[in-house]
Amino acid sequence: MNVRKILPIVLLAACLIVTACGGGNQPSSGGGGGGSDSNGPSTQSTESGGGSSSGAGKKIVLGFSQVGAESGWRTANTESIKEAAAAAGIELKFSDAQQKQENQIKAIRSFIQQKVDVIAFSPVVESGWETVLREAKEAGIPVILTDRAIDSDDESLYVTFIGSDFVEEGRRAGRWLLEQFKDATEPVNIVELQGTTGSAPAIDRKAGFEEVIRENPNLRIIASQTGDFTRAKGKEVMQSFLQAHKDIDVLYAHNDDMGLGAIQAIEAAGLVPGKDIIIITVDAIRDGMQAAAEGKINFIVECNPLLGPQLMEAVIAVVEGREVPKRIVTEEGAFTSEEAKAALPYRKY
Repeated sequence: MNVRKILPIVLLAACLIVTACGGGNQPSSGGGGGGSDSNGPSTQSTESGGGSSSGAGKKIVLGFSQVGAESGWRTANTESIKEAAAAAGIELKFSDAQQKQENQIKAIRSFIQQKVDVIAFSPVVESGWETVLREAKEAGIPVILTDRAIDSDDESLYVTFIGSDFVEEGRRAGRWLLEQFKDATEPVNIVELQGTTGSAPAIDRKAGFEEVIRENPNLRIIASQTGDFTRAKGKEVMQSFLQAHKDIDVLYAHNDDMGLGAIQAIEAAGLVPGKDIIIITVDAIRDGMQAAAEGKINFIVECNPLLGPQLMEAVIAVVEGREVPKRIVTEEGAFTSEEAKAALPYRKY
């Protein structure tokens, strides 16, 4: 069933949100956001006038647990969710997990105790969710996954997963590189900055990339290490790569922020990013697109953070008992340096 045809009002709100969203990119290295402390997740409740109801005039209440605020992408994602909830008239109980799974589990249990109508979250890692999601299921509260999936054979634990195809993002990066070096007769040395260990995008972006580049045996990954999706860690790990390896031809970073940190390390080493070392990243946030437009990033695969409108559509459909697809994939593109330069003035995030 096409949810968009059923919910024209939500679609109108989505259009307004896409216009309003953006500019949330942050240069910091991640960490907590919005009033969080180090002892656990912070929870905020946002109410809006009018809006959707779950029956008898009662406003829909959505509990959402966010990974954290580790990147410009995540900031834009959080803003999209908050603004979409307000536009749809949904009360949002928002919790920042500060990159810790235990904080997300606490938040989900808190949402269950508060008897929210729907729980949604972006999992910090793929595994370890069965127990708490069974608790939500037993409480009769539907769960929606956003941005990241979980590793579980029991698909009844969640209603739908809304997000990107991370494997395909890795493949896109690999295909571009394969084409650039199709005539290579000597080894092409690649270093890889992985995302948070155990997270779906880190696992899948690596798998998709490796699947494609193995078609050319000259393309070889000589070093691969996590940069935790942060700019500071990306810089730190790239510095170690440059010290350990004299001949690096390509950097593949699982997100823009790590790539931008790596660029700082490359420039500090007296090298020219985009020329001395070919750079491929994923996300296409404004800072990344700016670096691509300047030629410092050669190819950038888009991962759209503006999932708020799609999430609210799904929340309303679930509460109203409508059918929702088990998998909702977001539409995304990819950009060379020239394409990034042309698209940059119109970017919303």
